[in-house]
Amino acid sequence: MNIKARVISLIREVENGKFSNIALNEYFKENPLSKKERGFITELFYGVIRNKIFLDYEIDKRTTTIKKDWIRNLLRISMYQMTFMKSDDKGVIWEGTELAKKKFGVPVGKFINGVLRSYQRDWEKDVQELKESGKNYIYLSYPEWFYNKFVEEYGIEEGEKFLQSLKKIPYISFRVNTLKYSCDEFEKFLQEKKIDIIKKVDTVYYVDSGILLYSDEFKEGKVIVQDGSSYLSARNLNPQPNESVLDTCSAPGGKTAVLGELMKNSGELLALDIYPHKLKLIEENCHKCGVTIVQPVKMDARKLKEQGKKFDKILVDAPCSGYGVLRKKPEAIYNKNAENVEELAKLQLEILESAAQVLKDNGELVYSTCTILKEENGENIKKFLDKYPQFETTELYIPENVNGTYDSVGGFTVDYNEDILDGFYIVKLRKLSS
Repeated sequence: MNIKARVISLIREVENGKFSNIALNEYFKENPLSKKERGFITELFYGVIRNKIFLDYEIDKRTTTIKKDWIRNLLRISMYQMTFMKSDDKGVIWEGTELAKKKFGVPVGKFINGVLRSYQRDWEKDVQELKESGKNYIYLSYPEWFYNKFVEEYGIEEGEKFLQSLKKIPYISFRVNTLKYSCDEFEKFLQEKKIDIIKKVDTVYYVDSGILLYSDEFKEGKVIVQDGSSYLSARNLNPQPNESVLDTCSAPGGKTAVLGELMKNSGELLALDIYPHKLKLIEENCHKCGVTIVQPVKMDARKLKEQGKKFDKILVDAPCSGYGVLRKKPEAIYNKNAENVEELAKLQLEILESAAQVLKDNGELVYSTCTILKEENGENIKKFLDKYPQFETTELYIPENVNGTYDSVGGFTVDYNEDILDGFYIVKLRKLSS
């Protein structure tokens, strides 16, 4: 099957509800391809999903109705190549025309040819007109409310830098589980498999291949898939052996596993979630990693006071809008709205306040989200500190090769300055003695 036809099928799967990362990983598992082919498919697949608003705007400008999704996706793919991949325009148009001819006949081939030639002539002028008319959100391919939210929080220049950074190609990352493996052993394994390291953050490695997902090392829990930002939120809690530790919103258990590893499998580690099937997932993931001290508990994190126990350290990795991970899940932008953010910010603050009630004096708490909106991050912490003066922010551990920005309360955002890690927010709080 032609590579573009394969990408069209993958895009259709996402539009039918499958997560993009799952669709792509399953496809690569079932279809042995060269590194070059995998790279091309990944770029085209994610590129179209990330830029769908702009591509559809350009298609709709040149057509009346397109009844078949296959034809629209062929146009999207071709336009993406011509705009963002610096491909040979004539070659792209020819290939698109020939694919349409083979599938639907000569008239459809001529239609594709005409639309793509029109786009080739005028797309740069269209982009300029969008910018001049205050509709740059269309070219950047974001819902208008989302564009306005970032501009409101960060200003036009910085806001657009954020939005552009979320279009970058994501890299898969694996964390070495030091209970079972070492970084030296892992690096030797990568050399043997001729897999390049793109970036290393402590024990987290960003690599140029996802084939590790099918390795014995992954199956045995020697390495797990985890982003450096996610790892750092747990690492900053820095739990010690024999401490009493709480992970309030723990599914699927990646951060819980980091906590158990740092505790050297000694002490008390409670992992909460409100859904029984997610508790099972936490248990399975931690067991795979050799973390044996985890106690999965079904509980709403807003009701922590009811369980009557206090903890040395608490991780509040709160439910959030997830806009920091749009590189990996670009389709998420199309099914959320401004009301979602407002509701989530309220929920996050409720969970944080609940956790604060069960933290021991001199105890420490890390609040984190995988989003980059101030409303869910720094603004929540300001509200919390105003209400609870017995808390103060404390110094974070951020490796030198992780880029981002500190805010006025001492929280750190992995932002548009960082090319590799997910967008994330981390702040550490200490409860003073009463």
